[in-house]
Amino acid sequence: MSLSPTPLLTESVVIAAEPSLPEVHASVGISHAPQYWRRLLGFIGPGFMISVGYMDPGNWATDIAGGARFGYTLLFVIMASNLMAVLLQSLSLKLGVATDRDLAQLCHETYGRRVSFVLWIFAEIAIAACDLAEVIGSAIALELLFHIPLFWGALITGTDVLLILILQRWGLRYVEALVITLIGTICVLFGIQLLLSRPDYLPAFTNLFIPSKQILINPTMLFIAIGMLGATVMPHNLYLHSSIVQTRKYDRTREGKREAVKMANVDSALALTLALFVNAAILVVAAAVFNRHGYFDVAAIQDAYKLLSPVVGAAGASTLFAVALLASGQNSSITGTMAGQVVMEGFIHLKISPWLRRLITRSLAIIPTLIVIAFTGEEGTEKLLILSQVILSLQLSFAVVPLVLFTGSRKMMGELVNGRGLQVTAWTVAALIAGLNGWFLILMLQGKA
Repeated sequence: MSLSPTPLLTESVVIAAEPSLPEVHASVGISHAPQYWRRLLGFIGPGFMISVGYMDPGNWATDIAGGARFGYTLLFVIMASNLMAVLLQSLSLKLGVATDRDLAQLCHETYGRRVSFVLWIFAEIAIAACDLAEVIGSAIALELLFHIPLFWGALITGTDVLLILILQRWGLRYVEALVITLIGTICVLFGIQLLLSRPDYLPAFTNLFIPSKQILINPTMLFIAIGMLGATVMPHNLYLHSSIVQTRKYDRTREGKREAVKMANVDSALALTLALFVNAAILVVAAAVFNRHGYFDVAAIQDAYKLLSPVVGAAGASTLFAVALLASGQNSSITGTMAGQVVMEGFIHLKISPWLRRLITRSLAIIPTLIVIAFTGEEGTEKLLILSQVILSLQLSFAVVPLVLFTGSRKMMGELVNGRGLQVTAWTVAALIAGLNGWFLILMLQGKA
C-alpha cells in the first residue's frame, strides 16, 4: 500500500509504515543537556559514515591519474564536487528528518512500482560500481602489503561480510566508531605524505579555487573530471544519508526536528571537510611526486606505490600509502552494505538477511574483477577503477532529481521545505551534473573520450 509522507507541521509523527533500517531506527540516544557540544556529540556519526564514500579507492584512481597527468589543474574539480556533496547531503539528511522516510521509500510512494523498479536498478548499478572499486582497492592493498596475488586478494575481500555482521550485532555506535577511526588513520597518513612530497603550495591553492577552461576542452581531462565527480558525489550516499540520520533518538516534534537538522548538518560538514582534505592531498601528492618529475602516465595505484618512496626519498612513504588504501577499502565496504539494504527495502520492499545482501553485492563486484584480472592483469584493474567512477557519475542524476523535487515540496517537508534561493541552487547543481554527463556522452559517441 502506497503511503503519503507525513508532513512536518504536526507536533508528533506516527510512522504508518515500517521505518527505514528498522533494526537501528531511533536507536542512538541524544543528550538534552544545555551544552551545545554534548548535544552535538549524539549526532556525530552519520556524516562520517557518508564521507567514507568520498574517499574510497575509486577516488584514489581518479585523483592519482588527474594529479600525475595534469598537475594541480583538477583541484578545482575536487573543490566543486565537495561543495556539491555538502549541499546534496544536507538536502538528503533534511529529507530524512522532515519526513521520517528515506529517499528510496519516498520514490516508491510517489512514483509507484514500475518507476521505482527502474530507479532501484540504477541504484544497484551504482552500488555495484562502488563495490567494484572497493574490491580492487582492497585487493591491491593486500598485494602491496603482503604480496598476495590480486586474484586471491579479490576473493579475500569477500570475507569482510563477517566483520560487518559482527559490528552490526554490537550496535551502530560501534560501526561508527570503527569508521571514524579508519578515517582518522587515512587523514594522518596523508598528512605525512603531504609533508614528505613537498608540493608547490601556491599553484595548488590557486587551482583549488580558480577553474581552468581546459577542463571542458580537453576530452581526457574531462573524462577524469567526470570520474572525480562520480567518485565524490555518490548516488547511493544520498539514499543512505536520508536513512541513517533517522537512527538518532531526537524528539519527533517541530523543535526537535529543527535541532536535528542543524546538528546533522554540522556532522556532515565536518566529515566532508575531512574528505576534501584526503582527496586534495592524494591529487597534490601525485602532482608533486609524479607530474613534477615527468611521470605523467602514472594512473595505476600499483605504479604510484612503486614510485612513491624512490621519488620522495622516504623509505616508508609507499607503506603509508598502502595502509591508507586498505583502510579506505574496508571502510567503504561497511557503508556500501547499508546503502544496498536501504535501496532494496525502500524501492521494492524486499527484505533479505544482511549476510545474503552482502554476499550478492560483493559477488557482483568480485566476478567482473576476477575476469578482468585473469585476462588483463594489473593494467585492466586500473581502467576498471576509473570506469567504475564514471558509471557512478552517470547514475547520479537519477538520485539527485527526486531529492531536489522532494525537498522543494511543502507537502512533504512542511516547515523544512527548501527556500527559494536554496531550491534554485539545488536545481543549478542538478543541471550542471546532468549537463556534464551529457557532454561526456556526446564526446564518447564522437569517439573523443
